[in-house]
Amino acid sequence: MTLGGKIALVAGATRGGGRGIAAELGAAGATVYVTGRTTRSQQSEYNRPETIEETAELVSELGGEGIAVQVDHLQSTQVKALIERIRREQGRLDILVNDVWGGENLFEWNKPVWEHDLDNGLKLLRLAIDTHLITAHHALPLMIENRGGLLVEVTDGTAEYNAEHYRLSPFYDLAKVAANRMAWAHAKDLEPHGCTAISITPGWMRSEMMLEHFQVTEETWQEATKIQPHFVISESPRFVGRAIAALAADAQKERWNGQSLSSGGLAQEYGFTDLDGSRPDCWRYMREVMEQDKPADAAGYR
Repeated sequence: MTLGGKIALVAGATRGGGRGIAAELGAAGATVYVTGRTTRSQQSEYNRPETIEETAELVSELGGEGIAVQVDHLQSTQVKALIERIRREQGRLDILVNDVWGGENLFEWNKPVWEHDLDNGLKLLRLAIDTHLITAHHALPLMIENRGGLLVEVTDGTAEYNAEHYRLSPFYDLAKVAANRMAWAHAKDLEPHGCTAISITPGWMRSEMMLEHFQVTEETWQEATKIQPHFVISESPRFVGRAIAALAADAQKERWNGQSLSSGGLAQEYGFTDLDGSRPDCWRYMREVMEQDKPADAAGYR
């Protein structure tokens, strides 16, 4: 699998899944523009230590070329300038990953719309939906100049799962359903240009924030299963990155156009594994084990 010569943009690559995706695209040989708001000299309201420079350096260490660009994807002028830079420096865009999120501190579980903080809910929707549309608006004209491009909308939950399950907050629910629908809609527009759009969900991801929540590290994450047994099916941020890298390298990727996919499902299709050699399949586990409140036996799901 190689992506040598391919140009990628991972929007929202400061940490978590975005960083994992950028890393694996780099490991496959791509040049990857990584964007976010937090740099070594300026932090976002997240007030976290991860930076886009760190992500770019990881991309380069793994064999690609990482280019960090500070961008607020709610600001159309900043996104437009970013795409103009990519056009000027590379002349093409082969892979666009819309991973901008930023809602961890905004949603409130198990609250109806009249109890949820309205300002936080509306901001969550802007971060989860407006940023993706703004980025697609400016980036896709460059992508469609060459056939074979790939647009990835990153979300939480497959379209099948989200259609049958309330995601515990009207704002969160709408945000995650919208990304699946956006990919389906973009697929209609991109198909005549020989490009592909899909949505993808990771499983229960061991992001920096999740590891801190359980007070473990990537090396000691299994200790968290003593607190939450179902964490046994979790996956590293690099797993969804490997899913996207495999998809991007597939000469017949258009067969997936408009579909809602998962990291675990694509692992079964393409044969890649997580960093520890496992092949977690979180969303199948969610349906078959968690929903029936069975003991957290991950056999057959990793």
